[in-house]
Amino acid sequence: MASKVVDLRSDTVTKPSEAMRAAMAAADVDDDVVGVDPTARRFQAEMASLMGKEAALFVPSGTMGNLISVLAHCDVRGSEAILGDNSHIHVYENGGISTIGGVHPKTVPNNPDGTMDIDKIVAAIRHPDLHYPTTRLICLENTHGNSGGKCLSAEYTDKVGEIAKSHGIKLHIDGARIFNASVALGVPVDRLVKAADSVSVCLSKGLGAPVGSVIVGSKDFIEKAKILRKTLGGGMRQVGVLCAAAQVAVRDTVGKLADDHRKARVLAEGLKKIKHVTVDPASVETNMVFFDIVDPRISPDNLCQVLEQHNVFAMPASSKSIRKLLKSY
Repeated sequence: MASKVVDLRSDTVTKPSEAMRAAMAAADVDDDVVGVDPTARRFQAEMASLMGKEAALFVPSGTMGNLISVLAHCDVRGSEAILGDNSHIHVYENGGISTIGGVHPKTVPNNPDGTMDIDKIVAAIRHPDLHYPTTRLICLENTHGNSGGKCLSAEYTDKVGEIAKSHGIKLHIDGARIFNASVALGVPVDRLVKAADSVSVCLSKGLGAPVGSVIVGSKDFIEKAKILRKTLGGGMRQVGVLCAAAQVAVRDTVGKLADDHRKARVLAEGLKKIKHVTVDPASVETNMVFFDIVDPRISPDNLCQVLEQHNVFAMPASSKSIRKLLKSY
């Protein structure tokens, strides 16, 4: 009998549950590009209500969701978006806002807790000048992946939202793991994103759906987003098959996230006892554990190879660190 595999590479490495598969097989579908897929319409309405926004749109991926959101808000080439220097949009999304949208990124340093200093955000906002791009957007990320899955509080997000509103610009939240933040903070998800003009929510990370994200915002924003989704090739016709699985993921998985967080802290406490690595269990807020290797003879790549021989999969995060993500499915 094969040994059990413990896969800690990412919370994206999942398999659809039997309930998801059954929902996909039974989904009532039609053409979503023309807006008549009944399962997609129902799921989008439910997600908009859950997030406290007017409307929602299913998209193939979180990267596309963020790209569409940025382009919808920065609809004039030469616009500028303020975002963290260690944010997912800036680091891991192939520079799409620049290469596709002509949007200039203005980076502000991310603090260890995933925030950006308020005064630095304010200082980054451009005043009208023919030499500068025009600031039209601020982007936050919650939870903040490269900061170890840290949660941004509703109060902090409100402050950033107030700044955006006072300067006549928009606020987008990359909420890839926003439900993890909601569970960890004990704050309803709609409260966490109340100040945002748009939010992208990944369904295939912590929630375990096989495919997709949703973006939420005002009705006008979503109408612009639909056009951009089509332009980027994200119109997928009978997408109710995927929305049915996503609906099950939201229904069944959110209640399991607290256990993911508990297991992550247990893992961090165990790793702390190993002399060759360093980890701060107090820094583990959600389902991510990052640890550094202090023995110069051991590299992350080599350690991951050894772990794989024992049916434990992990992922190098840098030249001296490894990340592990917990999931309940």
